[in-house]
Formats: sequence, structure tokens, C-alpha cells
Amino acid sequence: MNNPRLAGRYAKSLLDLATEQKQVDTVYADMKWLQSVCRSNPDFVKVLSSPIIKPTAKERIISSVVESRVCGLTNSFIQLLVKKAREINLPEIVNTFIDQFNALRNIHKVKITTAEPISEQMKETIMKNIMTSVSDNRTYEIETSVNNELIGGFLLETGGTLVDASILRDLKDIRKQFLNNDYLHKIR
Repeated sequence: MNNPRLAGRYAKSLLDLATEQKQVDTVYADMKWLQSVCRSNPDFVKVLSSPIIKPTAKERIISSVVESRVCGLTNSFIQLLVKKAREINLPEIVNTFIDQFNALRNIHKVKITTAEPISEQMKETIMKNIMTSVSDNRTYEIETSVNNELIGGFLLETGGTLVDASILRDLKDIRKQFLNNDYLHKIR
């Protein structure tokens, strides 16, 4: 269940508490780990949202997953979520916390989607081009993904902007031109 207001409040509370206790980087690392767990294991997310599983069982499952992998503050926060019956919102709270942390540290996400996995050298080249076009001192976090449907080229997303330089888009544009018969009128 998406509840951005609730996720924002819990994430901000955790970020404020982590800042107060000088554990922001540790909690951020925990949240990145939890995000990877939620993305790689859909069964874990289903357990969190299941109304059939009792809260005590959920608490045991969650504690066995996060036990000794997260700091005490993160562990206490997760236990609080279970006690308040908000464990269903854990993935959304984790993502919101990461977004708030990035805003705090002026870190901007760049998502590159290609048809084939790209090399580190290509990532560096793309990032150099992005950094030369922006004059202020921003930090960038790169996320890559592969989508075979693109055929070639890439999609670049950053700051609400999408640059589509894929062959799939070019082919769709050409198809659209042929369906509209754009060239037929120029011949007559």
C-alpha cells in the first residue's frame, strides 16, 4: 500500500534521530541494504504485507533477516514499525529515507538503461559529460539497468528529465512517419 505521507514522516523521524545520534551514514547503509533485500526478494515484501501472518510471526521473520546486519537504531526502528503495525510500509519508508538522505547530502540519481550491460569506462564517460554540463558541485549516484527492448542506445534519467537516445525510439518515430504518410504530400 502506497502511503507517501506516512513514509515521509517515518523516514524524516528516522533521519532526524540518526542525525541527532550521529549515525546517519550507518543508518543510510542499513537502508541501502534493506532496499536491496526488498528488491531482490519479493517474498519478503509479501510477508510484510500479508494479513494472514500474525504480527509476532512477522516480528520473528524480520528480526531473523535483519539480525546482526543492521545497527541498533535501525533495528529499534523496525521493531517500532512492527509494534505500530506499519511493517507493510517498510519498503516505501526505506526508499523515502534514501531520497531524503540524498536531498540532505545533495546527491542526485542518474539512471542509465541500455540494451546491453555497460562497462565502467562508459559509465565514467557519461558521468564526465553530465558533470561538464552542470556547473555546481553536485554528487551523483549512478544506477544502471538493462532492457533488451531498446535494441541499442540508452535512456538517461536524472532530476525528472529523460533523455531517450535508443534505437527503439528511432524505429517508433520512423514507423509513425510512415503511418502518417508524411512523405506522400511532399511528392505531389
